[in-house]
Amino acid sequence: MARQLPTREEALLILAQKKTRPQFRPAPPAGRALNRFVRELDARYGQGAGALTTRWREVVGPEIARRTEPVKLVRGRNGGASSLEIRVAGPAAAIIQHQAHEILARVNVFLGPEAVQKLRIVQGPLQRQAEPPPRRRAAPLDAAAEAKLAEGLAAAPDGKLKDALLALGRGVLKRQGQG
Repeated sequence: MARQLPTREEALLILAQKKTRPQFRPAPPAGRALNRFVRELDARYGQGAGALTTRWREVVGPEIARRTEPVKLVRGRNGGASSLEIRVAGPAAAIIQHQAHEILARVNVFLGPEAVQKLRIVQGPLQRQAEPPPRRRAAPLDAAAEAKLAEGLAAAPDGKLKDALLALGRGVLKRQGQG
């Protein structure tokens, strides 16, 4: 006996009542999936030595950071004492040696209690680029000095040479305090 097919309305009603399979979606990127897990580990175990390198200036202060940089953090074997190796520029090693206790205290505040027990100081050139000192912009010449300079160069022909002489004259007068 032949089975009768449902009408169009009955087919739409049947399909509306049935659940369909969800459309395939790829898994989220691993970074997004691990983000919560990493934050949880960071809260539990601290930020680690990598964060110490990036935030060294904040941890030890600008004076010590200008002369030092962290090299590596060595964990002690079998629960032994951990040590932090820092590189010190030139003769500042003696000063840093006297501040070792303060540096260890600051590092342990950042990494967690008793994270580092020893400080190993190695003398040598710093690997990072030294921060250039902030440039102060000199005040412009007052109108009288500028007029006197222009009057002195009035006989010179216009062009690159005159512009260079004006710039040189301004620089000299600024250094002399607009003498």
